[in-house]
Amino acid sequence: MSDITRIKERINFCIQGELWEQLPRFLNELHPADIAEIINHASIGDQNTLFDLIDQDIKPDVLAELDHQAEADVLEELTDEEISDLVEEMAPDDAADLLGDLEDDQREEILELMQDEESEEVRELLKYDEETAGGIMTSDFVAVSADMTAAQAIAHIGSLELEEPVYFAYVVSTTGHLQGYIQLWELLKTTHLQQPLSTLAVKDTISVQTDTDQEEVARTASKYDLSSLPVLDLNGILVGRITVDDIIDVIEEEASEDIFKLAGSSDSELEYSSPLHACKARLPWLMITLFAGFVSSLILKQFIDHHIIALSFFVPIIMAMGGNTGIQSSTLIIRGLAVGSIDERGLSKLLLRELAAGALMGIMCGTIIGIWSVFMVGANSEIPAIYLAFTVGTSLFAAMTFAAVFGAFAPLVLNRLKADPAVASGPFVTASNDILALLIYYGVTVGLILLRTQLLGA
Repeated sequence: MSDITRIKERINFCIQGELWEQLPRFLNELHPADIAEIINHASIGDQNTLFDLIDQDIKPDVLAELDHQAEADVLEELTDEEISDLVEEMAPDDAADLLGDLEDDQREEILELMQDEESEEVRELLKYDEETAGGIMTSDFVAVSADMTAAQAIAHIGSLELEEPVYFAYVVSTTGHLQGYIQLWELLKTTHLQQPLSTLAVKDTISVQTDTDQEEVARTASKYDLSSLPVLDLNGILVGRITVDDIIDVIEEEASEDIFKLAGSSDSELEYSSPLHACKARLPWLMITLFAGFVSSLILKQFIDHHIIALSFFVPIIMAMGGNTGIQSSTLIIRGLAVGSIDERGLSKLLLRELAAGALMGIMCGTIIGIWSVFMVGANSEIPAIYLAFTVGTSLFAAMTFAAVFGAFAPLVLNRLKADPAVASGPFVTASNDILALLIYYGVTVGLILLRTQLLGA
């Protein structure tokens, strides 16, 4: 058992036994992220008590690590002056994230209480949409003039007070335009101290603009293996940087968001425990499924009206296989769109691949269910065994083939329309494929009955 695990167990024991006087010495041994994890899982009353017990100098770091609900509960018990003091000690991007969750009046009051320099930095960050590069960047970065010598740059960097670790110095022109970067360790070990930075800097610098979507930011950082990403305004002037911890947060947030959308829900359900909130998040997609059920029941009724009881036995299998095939295709496409691995020039090839995969799986599964239908129903059916096997097998083949193509096609269309492709999965694809699978099944059935009638009549 690790030391951290042992300390956490002692803390949980103290919380359960309300041994509050023993908690500070255990809590303050932990990393702020571990303290935040303990507070996140505590009851509301205990959350505030635990936060009060930790040392004042680590409270800003702990507050920055709390989830939204725990953060709101803790802030509710603090005065605006106390919040202002904590926010001033936080990294600018973390401070902006925290204040962005507050009501406008309270946010403005806290900003007024802060020192002018810190307040101005946070106000600048709050101007940007929270899901863009501007919204997740920090204004805490190192910029050095291209005209500086290496010695001047080292002296300048040594005089700075920074909230977050820095590994790069960005080289800018006199107007603030980004011209390159230099790694600090390379700057420190250079023997050419009087050489201008313009000759030492790496010119090929990957950057993003303030209005770049955070998902594109994460994709860019991943593609080029970057631990820090400079952010430029629309005029090309360096205004901030995005650090690796924020990039990781974006990747986790976007992945969670897509997973929730696959289920027709949202990640806000993890933050709010209200049954009404959960209902509002889930019900719209369930209504789509309910409507699809109404349509499916009308189609299924036709089997009964035509006295084709034996064929109705296989409806659940055909609907389930069609739905699952569609979900598999849509999930692959959505993931590909999210990580940027799908090229629009290869869409026709991609759809043909899904068509071929769906058809191949349909042939295999259709053959199996056709054989099974003969053994299951046999001579007891009002339809000859060969007709029954062909009807069920052909329908499953067609349903799975169509579902594979539709599951891939729907996210691509929504992506082209600039809508979130994740909404094309889950309940939407399943409901659509259920209806279409039944229509295919019923169409094949009626067609074979008419063909059989004509043959017998002849």
